[in-house]
Amino acid sequence: MGASAVISASASCPLLRNRRRRHCDFKLANHPPDIGLGHRCPGHILKSTENTGRPAWERNNPSRRASGRALCLPKQRGLASKTRGGVIGAMPRYALNVEYGGGPFNGWQRQAEGQATVQGAIEMALSRLEPGRHTIAAAGRTDSGVHATGQVAHCDLSKEWEPYRLMAALNAHLRPLPVAITACAQVPDTFHARFSARERRYLFRLVARRAPVIHDKGLVWQVSHCLDLDAMRQGAAHLIGLHDFTTFRSSMCQAASPVKTLDEIVITQHEYPRGIEYRFALRARSFLHNQVRSIVGTLERVGAGTWPHQRVAEALDACDRAACGPVCPPQGLYLRGVTYPVDPFA
Repeated sequence: MGASAVISASASCPLLRNRRRRHCDFKLANHPPDIGLGHRCPGHILKSTENTGRPAWERNNPSRRASGRALCLPKQRGLASKTRGGVIGAMPRYALNVEYGGGPFNGWQRQAEGQATVQGAIEMALSRLEPGRHTIAAAGRTDSGVHATGQVAHCDLSKEWEPYRLMAALNAHLRPLPVAITACAQVPDTFHARFSARERRYLFRLVARRAPVIHDKGLVWQVSHCLDLDAMRQGAAHLIGLHDFTTFRSSMCQAASPVKTLDEIVITQHEYPRGIEYRFALRARSFLHNQVRSIVGTLERVGAGTWPHQRVAEALDACDRAACGPVCPPQGLYLRGVTYPVDPFA
């Protein structure tokens, strides 16, 4: 053929005998006569008879080398197709905003076979999308019966997903469990749902009324007596700041230190049918095991008039678990949000 032509052909590559057979694209200025347009490249074109690494027809016609040799580079596996935050990751990472009702679960963390947990449910859904074992990490490991509207977790997958498709697929496999992925975003490999968190926010709902709650059953803690809002606020003021919270943590707490900084406790009162709802909003970088429930249970005693508000300070200074008030049940507790240096869902 006299005119210069660009030919794209698919061929098996004998130089890569130990790899999976691949098709390669070739750009040849003047292809040899035994290659037709659109045909597969015969093996002898890629096979070198000398140590030069060039086929015989190319070595015998130097003018044909001007356009370049045939490129047969295998596509690398296990690498993301693009950079994320300046880091090329072996597996793309996704942040998940998770909402769940804690009633039917034995907490967040995966446990022994046969025990229902939120982590286990999400990992099972992931295994249906990409077969294999999956392990996800979360910002907070909530206890049995505790709910969440803003839990954050992350997972690593073997291929890239459009975030909205991943969210929809997970939700489809999570039905009919009371778990939903409300937001999903691809994040850098340096993002970690637990260790990257700068703040966690909890909400506790307490309802005071004589008649049993019906529609919020399992979603609030109910008492039959009214509470003194001002007294509870005075008691909460003793807990703000950096303290040793040994009194307000579980004896099974695994935290290395009981010293934590409690940034805020806001207690508000709201109308409730034939009763009153009290909401406790707590904010801190991290919390100890059972810390929120221990604080709310103690403040309830203050609101009921059983404890003077000064006793909260005395209990805190005692650094003794026995000095704590009763630990309230988990049904009214919600993990409502987690703050990061950069919002992964923005």
